[in-house]
Amino acid sequence: MSASDLPDELWARVLELGAASAALGFRDLCCLAIASRRLRRLSLHPPLWSALLSRDFPSQSQPSSSSSQQQQPDPKSLYRTKFERHKLRMAEARRRAVYEAEGRVVACRRRLTELEESMCAEGDRMKATAQELDSLERVRASVALNVWQPQVVHGRQKQLVQQCTVPVDSRLSALHMELKVCKQQIATYKNAYNKEKLKLNEYEEALRRAKYHPMQNSSHTSPPGNEPQAKRKRLK
Repeated sequence: MSASDLPDELWARVLELGAASAALGFRDLCCLAIASRRLRRLSLHPPLWSALLSRDFPSQSQPSSSSSQQQQPDPKSLYRTKFERHKLRMAEARRRAVYEAEGRVVACRRRLTELEESMCAEGDRMKATAQELDSLERVRASVALNVWQPQVVHGRQKQLVQQCTVPVDSRLSALHMELKVCKQQIATYKNAYNKEKLKLNEYEEALRRAKYHPMQNSSHTSPPGNEPQAKRKRLK
């Protein structure tokens, strides 16, 4: 006995069992509908789409008591309506995911810019501190050693040391401490910058995954007609 000899009742039962399980989906039914007139007629069987409706939309397939008294729409039409709504919800969720991923990328880049500015400012501060420290040490050393130099320069250096509002040793100690703090702060900024850079790479990868759509990305590939021309160019 061939498959075409089976009665419609048996075919309908096979399709209902497939729809009640995960073996048969709405896409499979659509493919069966274009295979032959008999399968098209069987694929429109209402209990078949009712089984798909209760399987794919279990929380929405139960009719209310008031609506059960009225005439119910065709299960296939009801399935199409619910599927279109579900597709819109999925598209909206995908757009929200893309917006959230873009927001994380923008915030991470802004944080990296702030860290770069902070490192530059701390570097300028450390440079100024090092210059002041070097200048003060050279002035104190020249005055303490009383090396030969023009009287005007020697008097000017001595005057600079005497005009300090704080003792020279205290100022030197403060500059050394400030230089050490600058180095530690720059190291902290660099550590935070590296961590933020890793986060940016993760967020950008998440954004690429959120934006990826197989149907949309396939349109960006080169058409098959251009392949022979590309081969000819490589041969030349």
